Amino acid sequence: MVGKTCLITGATNGIGRVTAMELARMGAELFLVCRSKARGAETLAEIRNRTGNENVHLLCADLGSQKQIRAAATEFLATGKPLHVLINNAGLGNTKRLMTVDGIEMVFAVNHLAYFLLTILLLDRIRESAPARIVNVASEAHRFGSINFDDLGSERRYRVFGAYSQSKLANILFSYELARRLAGSGVTVNCLHPGGIASGLWTNNGPLAQFIMKAGRLLLKTPEQGARTTIYLASSREVEGVTGRYYSNCREKTSNRQSYDQNIARRLWNVSAQMTGINPQASVAQHCGEE
Repeated sequence: MVGKTCLITGATNGIGRVTAMELARMGAELFLVCRSKARGAETLAEIRNRTGNENVHLLCADLGSQKQIRAAATEFLATGKPLHVLINNAGLGNTKRLMTVDGIEMVFAVNHLAYFLLTILLLDRIRESAPARIVNVASEAHRFGSINFDDLGSERRYRVFGAYSQSKLANILFSYELARRLAGSGVTVNCLHPGGIASGLWTNNGPLAQFIMKAGRLLLKTPEQGARTTIYLASSREVEGVTGRYYSNCREKTSNRQSYDQNIARRLWNVSAQMTGINPQASVAQHCGEE
């Protein structure tokens, strides 16, 4: 990974932190997108100290704010650096329905729309940097989800696992659709299931969620184990040129039936563009080389 530039969201905790550490060890230049400046600075210092790689930088953004996502993308683009690997890793699960500053249900906003918006904003640079890779962290939870276009924000009924599963299915639909749109560009797009991870995903939801996570740690993968597939897709020569696939344990896997429905994928793309203020007939077409 020497000579490669990577950008990772959610890099201060769990598999994102491990992924950043390992890519730094491989010699990549890293840009870490984090919500907390203090936590980001601590992570940056640890990575530099443990790997000896000084080419690690911070981009601070709350991924629940489209304004902050745009600012982070602008800050990166202003560096003039190439972008060889984009890893959309940040995610959350909420036991209660919460809203972002943009008035969007938070799980859908952070887990899907942030992936979509950040990727589109950086896409020209990624294409210029080809061969390049986009890696989206999804989940086997997608198998229990469906895209409810009549109630994407779960306003009528908020179910914890339903909202999370929908967002993870959206990750896969987005990955496959983007891979189709980028065919022949030298940019690959793949997604993955990291496994059940002992991380902080649900620990911001109060005592009960924290207790469940702690009680289940013996049955869960460590962040080191969970990060292996992300690192594999970001760096391995074995997947060079491979695109539009879903992986688990560093092996290709079939995702659920709905994830392959191109009509749903295109509709989700257009809805996502509208929700993020991107004109699907202008900016998205320009970025993805559509007619």
